[in-house]
Amino acid sequence: MAKTSPVEFINQVKAETRKVVWPSRKETIATTIMVGIMTLLLGLFFFGIDQMFASIVKFLLSLLG
Repeated sequence: MAKTSPVEFINQVKAETRKVVWPSRKETIATTIMVGIMTLLLGLFFFGIDQMFASIVKFLLSLLG
């Protein structure tokens, strides 16, 4: 593999960066809202699962004592 000089590397990075298609402001806001909603839903889901398992463990422990 050939070594690349730092200057050549920077030029390659700049060339690749020009090829990037950046999302619009509208797309960024929509995606951010979707991530927030999904985070909230998953948080509620895992909270519910955690509460269910906590109840099961409490019930099982009450059988022992």
